[in-house]
Amino acid sequence: MGVPKRRQSKARKNKRRSEWRKIATPGLVECPQCHALRMSHRVCPACGHYKAKEVVNVK
Repeated sequence: MGVPKRRQSKARKNKRRSEWRKIATPGLVECPQCHALRMSHRVCPACGHYKAKEVVNVK
């Protein structure tokens, strides 16, 4: 079984972990039908439309 020969430095550990802290917020776009914010390429939760067609019947 492989065992590390030397301890990794704190700087090297922090460099590796630096990217996951920068998680971006999801891209929100405006729905063309009801103008509510929704995630892109998804059905609008407010009106149920996707690409100008009603996909889900929302009450």
